[in-house]
Amino acid sequence: MRGRTDGVQKKRLITALCCVTIFIVFIFAYYGSFFGSRMPHGASAIEYGSRSLRKLGSSYLGGDEDADIGNKQEESSFKFGLEDGEDDIVPRSFPVCDGRHSELIPCLDRNLIYQMRMKLDLSLMEHYERHCPPAERRYNCLIPPPTGYKIPIKWPQSRDEVWKANIPHTHLAHEKSDQNWMVVKGEKIVFPGGGTHFHYGADKYIASIANMLNFSNNNLNNEGRIRTVLDVGCGVASFGAYLLSSDIITMSLAPNDVHQNQIQFALERGIPAYLGVLGTKRLPYPSRSFEFAHCSRCRIDWLQRDGILLLELDRLLRPGGYFAYSSPEAYAQDEEDLRIWREMSALVERMCWKIASKKNQTVIWVKPLTNDCYMEREPGTQPPLCRSDDDPDAVSGVPMEACITPYSDQIQRDMGSGLAPWPSRLTSPPPRIADFGYSNEMFEKDTEVWRRRVENYWNLLSPKIKPNTLRNLMDMKANFGSFAAALKDKNVWVMNVVPEDGPNTLKLIYDRGLIGSVHNWCESYSTYPRTYDLLHAWTVFSDIEKKECSAEDLLIEMDRIVRPSGFIIVRDKRPVVEFIKKYLSALHWEAVATADPESDSEQDADEMVFIIQKKMWLTSESLRDSE
Repeated sequence: MRGRTDGVQKKRLITALCCVTIFIVFIFAYYGSFFGSRMPHGASAIEYGSRSLRKLGSSYLGGDEDADIGNKQEESSFKFGLEDGEDDIVPRSFPVCDGRHSELIPCLDRNLIYQMRMKLDLSLMEHYERHCPPAERRYNCLIPPPTGYKIPIKWPQSRDEVWKANIPHTHLAHEKSDQNWMVVKGEKIVFPGGGTHFHYGADKYIASIANMLNFSNNNLNNEGRIRTVLDVGCGVASFGAYLLSSDIITMSLAPNDVHQNQIQFALERGIPAYLGVLGTKRLPYPSRSFEFAHCSRCRIDWLQRDGILLLELDRLLRPGGYFAYSSPEAYAQDEEDLRIWREMSALVERMCWKIASKKNQTVIWVKPLTNDCYMEREPGTQPPLCRSDDDPDAVSGVPMEACITPYSDQIQRDMGSGLAPWPSRLTSPPPRIADFGYSNEMFEKDTEVWRRRVENYWNLLSPKIKPNTLRNLMDMKANFGSFAAALKDKNVWVMNVVPEDGPNTLKLIYDRGLIGSVHNWCESYSTYPRTYDLLHAWTVFSDIEKKECSAEDLLIEMDRIVRPSGFIIVRDKRPVVEFIKKYLSALHWEAVATADPESDSEQDADEMVFIIQKKMWLTSESLRDSE
């Protein structure tokens, strides 16, 4: 009897061991096939990370269809403020991306376009527009700086030179060696201030444009009337760099094209810039945002598709705004140039633009102040006026249209935008505030509240920063732009970001003489890694919780954008701050200061301020050594 019992127990033990072995083999095979099928050819496992690191539905990690369904369920049930121990597994570290991804811009990654076999029209520049990766192709790894990376040179010295190790690309210096774009000198890249059309310096070129328009003292700001400028095809942004001394802020715009890293150089220099292209979609700026647009040999075919790209500039220019075009066509050297000039002149005439001045290879057109010219055109004249139901301020994924955006009744009455000259316009209630039903008193109160809040931020940061520590700032939820307005006397500039699904207050921000863009923080921002010294996140995490996006994804994206040794200011609910604190070690961030609600009588009772600094690390080896 005992022998039979021992035999039964032995069989049970063997059966159990077999089951465990089969289970282990199944798990190994499942995860092995998962990673084998999900990684693109030649990719290393560290690029896409381990699915075991997924927390709170982070979409940076890959998964099969069943896993994706589970992740969506996980995301939809996610709430900040989980009690300790309730499904609260936080990774000890995040993987470091492969070194070849040190300049990764997830939504402008051309490798993704090739891998996904996207059918894009190259002639329309669609391949330079935003195409964000699907969930299974996003990254959950930290972007490493290039080998030898150094803390960037500080402004204003950075306008003229940067560390070569930080942007180890010298092809532009060789390609544009005769145009004084940039010169390699030892460990630095130097920017003499030249451009394709202004070899002898942007400062002289800018003065010549002001002189063409008869502006006093050859100053392009025209006594504060010109403040916001759009430079299309900006190169390394020397035009915008030299306008800063005239109290003019320029949105320098260029795609990540064959002249790669132009915008990366601009931001490394401390110059406002954005990755974008005149392709098929509207640029992420409201109508009537700029007083002046500029194109210096920007190689754009302005005549294509019934002049649709020129009509996009028309949408963005204010009443009476200027477009300075420096190109051989303006001088008409040969038959082809002459043909383009004739056709372009005819187009802008039908758009009611007039020549303000023409000299050598530069022509400056001016946009009308009112709708009068549009109303006087012959019936059927092309391009037509836009439909009455077209919203000229809608920009998120909105296709461009070959039509003229007419002015509102108010502009028609006022014969212009009604904006005060700079700097008065910074604190004057913008005329378009009435579009939102906001009062002047609300605007003035918001300005004062953020003045006090920013003063408090600087007091909290003071042990860590010097007067020149910060240069490139981003307000991730800008509202009226009062955070940026409060920094007027600091030697900084602010990229004001407005959510694409909220009130489009970006037009108020531009009316104040500031710049910014529309964006959805469930996606990656259109900038290179390591391009901002400080990010300000006011209730941004609470907002994405409502959208059921991943807070972990946002943390990784913020780490991508902020420079090593840069800062993040989170102003949000207490549970949000507690959540972020759990990820500091994994992200290699450290807490700098925490402020309770009592420090600001205007903030919500459950709102607090948390300031973080990103640690400096250079390579995956040094990262492992620090752990």
